[in-house]
Amino acid sequence: MNASISLDQRAAAPTIAPRVALSSIADDRAMLRTVAELTRDLNAPRPLIYWTDFLLSAGVGYAGLAIAMTTPSLGLGLVAALVAILGLYRAGSFIHEITHMRHASVPGFRLGWNLIAGVPLLVPSFMYEGVHNLHHARTRYGTVEDPEYLPLALMKPWTLPVFILTALLAPIALLVRFGVLSPLSLVVPGLRRTLIERYSSLSINPSFRRRMPEGEVARQMLLLEIACSVWAITLIVLIATGVLPLRQAAIFGAILSVTYVLNQVRTLVAHLWENEGETMTVTAQYLDTVNVPPPALLPVLWAPVGLRYHALHHLIPGVPYHGLAEAHRRLSAALAPESPYHKASYKGLPGLVSRLVRSTMGRRG
Repeated sequence: MNASISLDQRAAAPTIAPRVALSSIADDRAMLRTVAELTRDLNAPRPLIYWTDFLLSAGVGYAGLAIAMTTPSLGLGLVAALVAILGLYRAGSFIHEITHMRHASVPGFRLGWNLIAGVPLLVPSFMYEGVHNLHHARTRYGTVEDPEYLPLALMKPWTLPVFILTALLAPIALLVRFGVLSPLSLVVPGLRRTLIERYSSLSINPSFRRRMPEGEVARQMLLLEIACSVWAITLIVLIATGVLPLRQAAIFGAILSVTYVLNQVRTLVAHLWENEGETMTVTAQYLDTVNVPPPALLPVLWAPVGLRYHALHHLIPGVPYHGLAEAHRRLSAALAPESPYHKASYKGLPGLVSRLVRSTMGRRG
């Protein structure tokens, strides 16, 4: 019995069976060759889709936010808040596309995204660019050098609530990072380097240290940081002076908190998190990652902008989000049932969360 079939059987089992070392899984070259051949024509991004999807998502999100912050009706406010969370979450998720695209292929999109979403939400694109690509590096994925990987399934149960809590507090942390620490870094020796190395990345690996940027990257990063700092300071002043009522500020912060928590929950099920630091083959990396394809409907909301095909994305990171559904359709039809390709697909969020929780509960003490 090969390792990928054992991995699949273990995922379906009601209890946690002996773990198959992901580093022992060899590449399925037939699958990888088929993936490359059948998706070659899907690499071109379509700017109209990008702009339309993003602007509609942001427009809906901000409209919901405005209603939630101003309506006296609790019922309408809750509905508007839900709309705001889903709209802003989808709009914000385009940061993932920005890290992979050739910017000349969708002119102005990075700038537009930062002006409309990145700076207002205090998550500028530099917090993902130059970081996320390391997660896709063949020899870094799942190792201590991967900024976006922790062996969560092999850690203690308390790590999961702490993981979620960090997202719940993200709005306050980001406000302090850009509104307080950024200005202080101009006068406090060494603080600037600390901010760049440890607090300028959307990473989950606490040991990750970002390299200091150089050249054009450093210039772009500085401009975005200045914009975020000005916005954060403005928010702090508006709240402190009462221009932005505390109730409205609290609603704004709560909506952002839930949005970040939703993304953190999605991150929890983006991988199986079962590698203990070993270098893995591409096939092993794929099997440690998750697709949640149709007929499941809810992933459209909690894994937007192509994130429901996260495992497939690891095989073809250059294919834009709007091409992944077609790529999955082609590959599902072309590859035999015993192919490892089918073993990275799962039914939905509840089963994946339950599987992760069961795995950590087996490691108490």
